[in-house]
Order: sequence, then C-alpha cells, then structure tokens
Amino acid sequence: MDGFTLWFTGLSGSGKSTLAERVKNDLLERGMKVELLDGDEFRTTLSKGLGFSKEDRDTNIRRIGYVARLLTRNGVVAITAAISPYRDVRDEQRKKIGRFFEVYTECDLDTLERRDVKGLYKKARAGLVKNFTGVDDPYEPPLQPEVKCDTAAEQPDASFHRIVSELEKRGWIPHPGGDGIDAAAEAAALRSLKQKGYV
Repeated sequence: MDGFTLWFTGLSGSGKSTLAERVKNDLLERGMKVELLDGDEFRTTLSKGLGFSKEDRDTNIRRIGYVARLLTRNGVVAITAAISPYRDVRDEQRKKIGRFFEVYTECDLDTLERRDVKGLYKKARAGLVKNFTGVDDPYEPPLQPEVKCDTAAEQPDASFHRIVSELEKRGWIPHPGGDGIDAAAEAAALRSLKQKGYV
C-alpha cells in the first residue's frame, strides 16, 4: 500500500502521543511500514537548539514535515505527534506531502490543566515557562481535519476506532486480518482473471 502522513495536532496533554502510539502499533500488526515522529524527540535531535519563537516553531514543524514527506513517498506511514500550533505551516505541509491525514485532538484548557502530569501548565501560569502554547502563545485549530477527537469527552478507544475506521474507508490501510490488497487492486486482479478465462 502507498505511504501517507498521519498528522496529530493539539495542545500539550491532549492525547496526541497516546493515540499516535496506539495507531502505530495497530498498523504494524496489519503489516504496514510505520515510523512515529515524536515532537519531543525532534526537539532533542534534528531540532536541537531551536527555541519557541514562531520562527523556531515553524522551522521545527518544517523539519518534521520534510522527514514525513520522505517517508511517505517511500511507502512508509509517517505518524507525527507534535503540537504544531500554527495552521499555515500545517497546511503548507499538507500541500507538500500530498497524502496527508490530519487528526485534531481537541481538549479544553480546564481539562488539560487538571491532567497536567508534567506540571507544564502550572509552570506556564506561574511565568516559569514562557511562550507556552495555549497559555501565552496561540494555538490555531485546524478548520477541516480529517478526524476531530474531543479527548475531554471521548475515551481513547473511541478516538482510536474513529481514526482507523476513516483510514479504512479511504482504502489507505488494509482491514484487520485482511491480505493487504485494497479494493481497487482486487477488482483489477479479478478483471484480469476473467479476461484470461480463469473465472
């Protein structure tokens, strides 16, 4: 099957990494080639030294997008799980990558601050962390994501099933337990067999 980029976006703590990891494992079980590009890992490797100004954030997202594009065109599913707060740069990556599937993990700030397992929102409110997305730096939600998950109201299982169900409907991933042949390929094979008189 062809590669594509599955781009998770949302505020810190909204469930991006949890869902990305779950989808990654599911697609591996279906026999697909998958790479997970985690935002935190990029910050300590390819984007080491970048700050949190808009310019630096955009540079970080463009680097993630570039790697995702290389993977996608080589038949790999690239899953990204970075906040990617600015809509214009996400849309830019959509155009460059082509096979792009955006998942918005929507979650209200009250819920995020209650979860706050890393204590980041508390530090941002106290002024100890500057330019924190959702507190003193903007987040621009996607206008038309392929899937929107309200992770404050929806259980992770429900979000996960909606994502993979939509990917199955598009024919981008095989159905579980399937042979990995999409409907178009199956129809073409059947036509060929009929033409040769085997069916």
